[in-house]
Amino acid sequence: MSYRVCFVCTGNICRSPMAESVFRARVAEAGLDGRVEVDSAGTGGWHEGDGADPRTVSVLEESGYETGHRARRFEPSWFARLDLVVALDSGHLKALRRLAPTQEDAAKVRLLRSYDPAAGDDLDVPDPYYGGLDGFEECLEMVEAASEGLLAAVREHVEGRAA
Repeated sequence: MSYRVCFVCTGNICRSPMAESVFRARVAEAGLDGRVEVDSAGTGGWHEGDGADPRTVSVLEESGYETGHRARRFEPSWFARLDLVVALDSGHLKALRRLAPTQEDAAKVRLLRSYDPAAGDDLDVPDPYYGGLDGFEECLEMVEAASEGLLAAVREHVEGRAA
């Protein structure tokens, strides 16, 4: 059975598809594809069915990541099949924990930057949507920095070691 991770931001067109693409690449590099499933969603459904923001696509492609994404809204019923729900900021964290049907499900929700020891107390990935390309590049840097720690945590679960 695969370990299932879902990244969640607001509209599922900027931060969460970026995190999904980066983490999927890390999973493949680690030889864990097939054992770890990665996807993403948004807390809202405003962009359902849309592709990722063109600036997200540009930054990802420029850095060698695969793209190809359709936005969707996170559904509370998904908690039953997910092992880890990764929020991109504290607003998403709170919204997802409110949606969680059980305390066990709420405990599955973590902030992405909590996996980056260098992040300090600022664990939010800022929303780049209303800014320029530099905000998307900064977002990618934060996602990449946290992905190493996240991969280590997921690998421990997949390989059955204690956290």
